[in-house]
Amino acid sequence: MIELIESIDSFEIAARMRPAGEAYGGLSRTTTGSGRRTAAGRLLDDHFPGRPSVAVDHGTALLACECGELGCRPLMARVTVTPGPVTWDSFGQPHRTRRDCTAFGPFRFDHEQYEAAPRALVAEADPEPGNLV
Repeated sequence: MIELIESIDSFEIAARMRPAGEAYGGLSRTTTGSGRRTAAGRLLDDHFPGRPSVAVDHGTALLACECGELGCRPLMARVTVTPGPVTWDSFGQPHRTRRDCTAFGPFRFDHEQYEAAPRALVAEADPEPGNLV
């Protein structure tokens, strides 16, 4: 597992980007859609497999801005899902286009583990199985 927030913070600090460090927050039900059941389903079925559940350009938002707003300054990436590995690459920020994040990543994941990880996170956050459907 990669610690994405810590990794991008370290990358941006080392590249002397400003601002850098503590600029991102995780995705939540409020940043990825409305409604408890709907958001969980979107995360599992659409968002992480690379079909963004929120109308954004430039790829899939992997992190929201530190303020929690997905449309503010999200960390975007191309998510490529194959029967073998899943790859995150081509990182960037649509609202900070001068930032060069091409040297960040790529990150590759085992397909089965990648499919299981969001389900485990949602189940941990919401242990009621009915909310995952």
